[in-house]
Amino acid sequence: MAVADGVAQPAGYGEFRQGWKIVLASLLGIGLGLSPMPFYTIGVFAPHLARDFGWSIGEIMGGITVTTIVVLWAGPLAGWVAEKYGVRRVTLTSLVLFALAFMSLALSTGSLTLFYVSWAIVAAFGAGTLPITWTKVVNNWFDARKGLALGISLMGTGLFGVLAKPYLAWMIAEFGWRWAYVGLGLLPLIIAFPTAYFLFKEKESQAGSGVARVLQGGLTLPEALREWRFWLLILAIVPVSFALGGPVPNMENILTSAGVAPGTILALTPLIGFSALVGRVIGGWLLDRFWAPAVGFIIISLPAISCWLLTGQDLSYPVAAASIFLIGFALGIEYDLMAYLVCRYFGMRSYATIYGVLYVFFALGAGFGPLLFGKDFDMTGSYTRALIASCGILVAGAASLLLLGRYRRFDNEVAA
Repeated sequence: MAVADGVAQPAGYGEFRQGWKIVLASLLGIGLGLSPMPFYTIGVFAPHLARDFGWSIGEIMGGITVTTIVVLWAGPLAGWVAEKYGVRRVTLTSLVLFALAFMSLALSTGSLTLFYVSWAIVAAFGAGTLPITWTKVVNNWFDARKGLALGISLMGTGLFGVLAKPYLAWMIAEFGWRWAYVGLGLLPLIIAFPTAYFLFKEKESQAGSGVARVLQGGLTLPEALREWRFWLLILAIVPVSFALGGPVPNMENILTSAGVAPGTILALTPLIGFSALVGRVIGGWLLDRFWAPAVGFIIISLPAISCWLLTGQDLSYPVAAASIFLIGFALGIEYDLMAYLVCRYFGMRSYATIYGVLYVFFALGAGFGPLLFGKDFDMTGSYTRALIASCGILVAGAASLLLLGRYRRFDNEVAA
């Protein structure tokens, strides 16, 4: 047992003996929640919606933008409600409502307004499934292996990215795109909800068990808003989330415009999810051992190479695969890096609320990225301008993280 501030706690990987249930429930809850499901699937549905309703790619990607706009207020609200009434209540309720709302997309009639309203409802009901809530509990259960625990928990997005596309391809081929929406919506209801119900417990409810300490020290939201580090993170988060989020829902179309054959595209696109899985684990491992801003700078800068390569014509399989892998790898560390930085620089006192506000800005980039990439294609017939712009954005945004300085400790840290 290690001792921190006079409190005994499991050392290193021993934390997983107590916290593995939390990690598993978080992995499934995040993976089948609002964060990955719309993002990884709208590109698969887009050709079918365009064919049946005559919508453009940009109009369809507008569904992600609507989700983003709703998350601007729903994300911080979910964090505040979780702080006030408990994370477990928020996540369980949100999983059920999100599942039902997602299935309602099957009722699309060809009205673009109805399509956008449906996405707004999905985002409002699903805000409690965002990493804002789950990572608060993971952070409280882990200390020495915080980065790895966050990485494994956030692997859910990558797992979904790997499995969703072949699952959807089968569903659409066998039952049509409407039933595919129903099939997707059922997943959080029949997998994530029962797992969270039985396994997901808040650390505060275990007080006195001697398992591990709970850090409640840190800044309140008003105090964080007066911190220059908070605004520096925003300046980094918005452009980076745009440059990484824009290509992913458009990836099928990016590869098509680059001359990649349809069969090859089907084989390539699951690499996004697979590489995100790798990024989660390796990124989390690195965060526990090295200075997090430096880790983020290196990993987030690498996809600039991908964006440049994807502007080429007649992409070979190895080049396309390497490009996709680097983007997915960086996506893999994005969420856990942000969660880790919030904990280390702002503490756990108002973690969910602060993370919720930062998530708004993350969602701004990730939400408007697909729309602007789609609009670029509608206007020019290619993604070249958006991809070239993303090259510089990724390097500059990642470099700004290096200004954060050393981790902070707070005088008001307490042990439970």
